[in-house]
Amino acid sequence: MLLDRRTLVGGSAALALTGCATISRRPGCSTLPPVHIDEGRLIRTVAGLRPYRESGFVVRRDALGDKALVHNYGHGGAGITLSWGSSRLATDLGLAGHSGPVAIIGSGVLGLTTARLVQEAGFPVRIYTAALPPETTSAVAGGQVSPFGHYREGRVTDVWMAQFQAAMAYSWERFQMLAGDRYGIRWLRTYEEVRRAAAPGSWIDAYYPNARLLRAEEHPFPVSPVMAFDTMYVETPRFMAQLMSDVLEAGGTLRLRKFENVADLAGLEERLLFNCTGIGARALVGDAMLIPIRGQLAVLRPQPEVRYAFAGDAGYMFPRGDGILLGGTFERGEPDPTPTPGAIARIMASHRDLFAGFRC
Repeated sequence: MLLDRRTLVGGSAALALTGCATISRRPGCSTLPPVHIDEGRLIRTVAGLRPYRESGFVVRRDALGDKALVHNYGHGGAGITLSWGSSRLATDLGLAGHSGPVAIIGSGVLGLTTARLVQEAGFPVRIYTAALPPETTSAVAGGQVSPFGHYREGRVTDVWMAQFQAAMAYSWERFQMLAGDRYGIRWLRTYEEVRRAAAPGSWIDAYYPNARLLRAEEHPFPVSPVMAFDTMYVETPRFMAQLMSDVLEAGGTLRLRKFENVADLAGLEERLLFNCTGIGARALVGDAMLIPIRGQLAVLRPQPEVRYAFAGDAGYMFPRGDGILLGGTFERGEPDPTPTPGAIARIMASHRDLFAGFRC
């Protein structure tokens, strides 16, 4: 089945956030404060290009002359979520039997998590990148730790699905270890408008066992049905900045450089290279299956009393330290990472209607 934010629902009962917004209330009145949607509160708009492959992300080792090139790209809307786990699969594949320095191509979340895992294994790292983290897709991602928009139903194999599950398991573990202000990771109660239920007994149950459908009197949203669960959210600008700091403090080096094709990589002095170029892999390695999917965000001024998240037909709302994120576009094949006024207006309008419809 296609996994999206409306099928991947749930949270970790053992690790549920204490003190998060509750769902108990007197009938007819909500304890959740509505988000104030007003153009005067809009502080910025952003857009990013998700590197999407219908057949799922790539973790593969290729020979490049006398070098090894390990690919780690194509995660669609699940790049943050799967970053640690996919990078763990990639480093396990590349580091076996290796000695000497390692090159990382790309400084998005996959590049930085790969670099940290390589360093933790005891190898020196150099990152080659055409853009620094503030300009990468990862830095403008919403940051919900829940896989979304990263493959198409019927286009993946059982072998790939096992790879995905292994990546998800390690990422889930690693993000829990990093929760806190330093990396900008926190648990939030999340409400999802549910279009269809997850398959019974699926891997989803392992991560979100406390997910439950709410009765109408248990939530204020003017939609139904709604599921409640707890999951983690990543304040991506802070997370990316801290990862880069960690890499540099551990002795990693950084070089600004753009590669046009695989032949350019062959001239590097390192004998082990990790391709973590995201959407750039389409041109770099000629992967025609990789397409951009544009996601646009409107960011409102922070509203500290909003301590929950929502996703549904109206789009999604995540509160972060740097503002309230409103999103909802999944624009297939759009290569321009520029916000469009029409899309931003629709995002604002759909959320305005949602929160205006709050029951008390």
